[in-house]
Amino acid sequence: MRIGELAALTGTPTRSLRYYEEQGLLVPRRMPNGYREYDDYLVDRVVQIRGLLDAGLPTRIIKQILPCLDKPRTIHFSDATPEMISTLETERDRMSERIGCLTRNRDAISDYLEAVK
Repeated sequence: MRIGELAALTGTPTRSLRYYEEQGLLVPRRMPNGYREYDDYLVDRVVQIRGLLDAGLPTRIIKQILPCLDKPRTIHFSDATPEMISTLETERDRMSERIGCLTRNRDAISDYLEAVK
């Protein structure tokens, strides 16, 4: 599929898709005319990238962990350095804090809605 189709399917601006490519997060094929050609599996990849970005992970970390996320049941990351492990632990803990905050806010809104209904 072409970049516009991928953008439409994922709700991602084409500019962002090009940025993901520059960062090495997406690798489209190139047609003889130079156009990008995206495989169907990249729809899920883009959704995954956006989710990780929304969670606050920087692209440099996403690039390193994406190969591990293709098949979650068969994760193997043979070249994980102590620094990478520490970074991922820090990011995981930060996400957990955000999840806790979001959960408290959601529950407060639910309680408010229940009270006013």
